[in-house]
Amino acid sequence: MVAESRTARLTLLIDPRKKAVFERLCAEADVTPSQMARKLIRDFIEQRQGRPWQPEEAADPGK
Repeated sequence: MVAESRTARLTLLIDPRKKAVFERLCAEADVTPSQMARKLIRDFIEQRQGRPWQPEEAADPGK
């Protein structure tokens, strides 16, 4: 898996109990919540597009 060179912040609101369970499950899987969130987003994109994620094909976020 290729590491992406640029990052953008995504802020979301979540029920505190879900957050606690999510953080515990991430710790059990030895991943950070950020790593898991990125994986979930990448998996969603790939599922919806029907092909592997290609960062170079991403739309310009400034548009």
